[in-house]
Amino acid sequence: MSGERASVEGEASVEESFAGPESEPLAFEATEADAGTRLDAFLASRVEGVSRTLLKRAIEEGDVLVSGRAAKPSHKLRAGERVEVEEIPAPPAAELTPEDIPLDIVYEDAEVVVVNKPAGMVVHPAAGVHSGTLANALAFHFKQLSESGSLRPGIVHRLDRDTSGLVVVAKTAQAHENLAEQFRARTVFKSYAALVHGVVKDDKGKIEQPVARDPRNRTRMAVVRGGRAALSFWKVRRRFGRMTLLDVEIKTGRTHQIRVHLAWMNHPVVGDEVYGMGRDKTVADPKARQAIAALGRQFLHAERLGFHHPSTGEWMGFNAPLPRELAEFVEKLESA
Repeated sequence: MSGERASVEGEASVEESFAGPESEPLAFEATEADAGTRLDAFLASRVEGVSRTLLKRAIEEGDVLVSGRAAKPSHKLRAGERVEVEEIPAPPAAELTPEDIPLDIVYEDAEVVVVNKPAGMVVHPAAGVHSGTLANALAFHFKQLSESGSLRPGIVHRLDRDTSGLVVVAKTAQAHENLAEQFRARTVFKSYAALVHGVVKDDKGKIEQPVARDPRNRTRMAVVRGGRAALSFWKVRRRFGRMTLLDVEIKTGRTHQIRVHLAWMNHPVVGDEVYGMGRDKTVADPKARQAIAALGRQFLHAERLGFHHPSTGEWMGFNAPLPRELAEFVEKLESA
């Protein structure tokens, strides 16, 4: 385990094993017989192999919509209301197998661990992915984690598979709940480095657009009217010809939020095969096109993370510099 490439900062200005947006959501319609039934009880009777506790958490985290809007577990259904589960618990595995996978540990104490996740690593097991995840590695390296025995021990929040950077992990139930509440209250500081296509003319700005599944392609997310509120702030760090390096701070943690927001702004993330709008293949410079193809990942890195320590309340800030492959890509742009 190594923390050489990431560091703790001074004070600065986040899921049960849910399947990602690659999975088709579940949808149900409440009948006359369902009228007056609590939402959590309704789902428990419809979704097999998933505990009511996990379904309740999905509802509380806004992953269940009733007629297009988030609702409480206690919501009493009316006949005709449509219930859609945006993200569902993955089919349970027999158990989480600890795996001796190296981890870049940035910080550790009795309550929390901060890890610098590499690109290509899934955070926790989900549909079709049962090994090689951050959760598998955590189970091997730590004797105590919150929700021990689950498929996501200690996991408070996620990063996409091909997004690298900082993730906070809880060792105790108290730390887990405290951190989860900080994420819900939007007091956690999360800042990403994102290289995007095109010349971003303004020096800074914000994107406040709702995010939900793309109604035309249910395996993707999109800016959708009536979706879940999402807020991103961006600032230009450096411009490179037809590409721009941004610092992006997110106040919400919607699935693929940064990638969706920047694509909506017509400046998709370099190397993003899902939301890139084909821009990687239209780069004029053949060497740049080859470099993007060789990169093998999207240029998105969770660079800075800050939160209040769950026990002491002390503000803790962490920084993970660009991983080598991204830093070398920037060097190529600088020398072009």
